[in-house]
Amino acid sequence: MNVRKEIETAVAQPVTDIAPLSGGCIGQVYRARLADGQDVVVKADDGRNPQLDIEGRMLVYLKENSRLPVPEALHSAPRLLIMEFLPGQSYFSTKAQEHAAELLADLHTVTTPAYGLEWDTLIGGLHQLNTPMAAWLDFFRERRLMFMGRMALEAGRLPASVMSRLETFCGHLDKWLVEPARPSLIHGDVWTTNVLAAGDRITGFVDPAIYYADPEIELAFTTLFGTFGQPFFRRYEEIRPLPPGFFDTRRDIYNLYPLLVHVRLFGGSYVSSVESTLRRFGF
Repeated sequence: MNVRKEIETAVAQPVTDIAPLSGGCIGQVYRARLADGQDVVVKADDGRNPQLDIEGRMLVYLKENSRLPVPEALHSAPRLLIMEFLPGQSYFSTKAQEHAAELLADLHTVTTPAYGLEWDTLIGGLHQLNTPMAAWLDFFRERRLMFMGRMALEAGRLPASVMSRLETFCGHLDKWLVEPARPSLIHGDVWTTNVLAAGDRITGFVDPAIYYADPEIELAFTTLFGTFGQPFFRRYEEIRPLPPGFFDTRRDIYNLYPLLVHVRLFGGSYVSSVESTLRRFGF
């Protein structure tokens, strides 16, 4: 795949400079400068089943349905995604964390009648099943834990014994979780390198994995790999207070989903993390 030529065809102007960037779960990532002086980020995938158009569709959805700062998708096709370049780094001052809290709290006010989405998305390059369901606990059980658990099992990453324990645990979710007031739109993959900041302001969120959910699943994930800390949660709760039990109980349950994603992708120690959570809740 001649990436430079593909870009020039898509944007109808020459590329004056192009260099690889780190990151991205799918294909290759580049920063390119166009003849008109605009800098863009380009993802290219010449694999057997390219799906970059799904990421482009998610960015468009966020642009059209929320105020979350995300890059504009300039060209979106299965093999080539061209996006606006957003300045910033993945380092967050106290003020930047507070700004992130304000932006995500605002995103979480966007609602719809059912949990999920009318079309499937991707998480870390993996299929994310979003067929809507009326009840959050049913959706979280079937479309998140069980679906990703089966994917990990079929890939040979999750032992059958752990899958059996997970399935039993899923039958008891209502012991610790309750139905939220309403579905909330979430970014779906808020971890450090998917957030950009310049100074004390967030400049953008990238690599979304959107659907409508209990927003606590988004907040839980920010703690799994230390994306944000106390300044973020303090400001978020000033806007949208969390019911008691999030940090003590629900956070670990919700983080089973990203842990299962990591089991499917990498196996290894993430299996032990899933087992540890299951043991904590008696399974």
